[in-house]
Amino acid sequence: MKEGQRKELMLKGNLYKVIITLSLPIMINNLIQTLYNLVDGMWVSKLGSVQFAATAFVWPVLYLFISIGIGLSVAGTSILSQLIGASKEEEANKYSSQLIAISVLAAICFTIIGYVITPLVIKLMGGKGDLAEYSNIYLRLSFIDLPFMFLFFNFNSIMNAQGNTLLPTIISGISAIMNIVLDPIFIFNFNMGIAGAAIATIISRVFLALASIYILLKHSKTIKPSFKNFKFDKNIIKRILNISLPASLGQSGSALGFMVLNGFIASYGTATIAAFGMVNRITSLISQPAMGIGAALTSIVGQNIGADQLDRVREAFKKSLILTISFSLVGLLFILWKDNEIINFFIRSKDDKEVISQGINYLRYISFSMPLMGIFSVLQGIFQGSGHTKYSMSMEVGRLWFVRLPMILIFKHFTKAGPTGIWFSMSFSNLIICLYGIFIYKKKNWQEKVISA
Repeated sequence: MKEGQRKELMLKGNLYKVIITLSLPIMINNLIQTLYNLVDGMWVSKLGSVQFAATAFVWPVLYLFISIGIGLSVAGTSILSQLIGASKEEEANKYSSQLIAISVLAAICFTIIGYVITPLVIKLMGGKGDLAEYSNIYLRLSFIDLPFMFLFFNFNSIMNAQGNTLLPTIISGISAIMNIVLDPIFIFNFNMGIAGAAIATIISRVFLALASIYILLKHSKTIKPSFKNFKFDKNIIKRILNISLPASLGQSGSALGFMVLNGFIASYGTATIAAFGMVNRITSLISQPAMGIGAALTSIVGQNIGADQLDRVREAFKKSLILTISFSLVGLLFILWKDNEIINFFIRSKDDKEVISQGINYLRYISFSMPLMGIFSVLQGIFQGSGHTKYSMSMEVGRLWFVRLPMILIFKHFTKAGPTGIWFSMSFSNLIICLYGIFIYKKKNWQEKVISA
């Protein structure tokens, strides 16, 4: 589809067709990435439950830094899609160049900082013995990946803003396949263990970043970044940061919350950590349709707000909810039907039966909140696409810090529920935050434009 046709579809086409056309490649892309994470976890779990627990244990730390890149990507999609909807392509070019420059600069700084502070962070989180050793190895190597990851985030936001969700999917899929092939080679053939998993990821992400740069500079038409005589523009950077900062704070607040959460989980033992990490990967796989629709809604909302078509934005929201809840209910029924088989398939190491037992228990609890997770994704899409990222931030932070963590503390210190208290809190917090998000949506403050060229 040509770029002019994409804009016509976004602003005038049948909304079910628009949502599915844009979300399907995102779903496939997310599915590929989640399958990679599952395969990666399967390979690491063959080393032992402690090594697998280490990858789950350090993820929130890495995500704390990644959240900045996600925030910049959200700002990029929101701003660029609104400018395209308002037919301000030249202004969009300026924003895209500034976006890439500040993202890469931030990523390089985070790589250095993260590499240095890794041992201290692992210690503060309560990591000890073998868990601390493997966590240090995996996290330090993962920080090297940040600049390449941030570059792809930029590419993804620029393409999504134009309604081109297919191209990022293709190159991301190639990268994921490369990663899947390299994982067993580095982990087992080269006998590098958990370090091999991280190195395989770095190599595949380097490819991803280089391919993204080439496409942006040579083949992107509506938005074409240029760095000839480049200078930082304070006004543009300020606008980007005004939108990206709340999104980043929401993501980083969530990451910090998961770091605290992991500390609580670690107190129950490595079996609970491993079960938590694996089930989150599985539910992430089943949630891909909902996440894809939410991500597609971001660019649909942005372009239509830019074109002053608020009725179409509200219609897109309602139809996205219908699709998302339908997909989520299918996922819920599948989990309840095949819970034992799912857990036994993905946890390949059988050295700790408790991991499997707790994994099945958690999967059953979290399955009932699958539709709520879908609604959460759609609400995030509407708030991020409109540029009112303070609302998406409050949902991210509120769910974890004001609902989930207090509930877990209550269960831990005032009941004998054990890990089951964690599983219940994870599910119930989704209900509370979705009710809050619907309340914010009905207030209609998100309909105000946040940028004008």
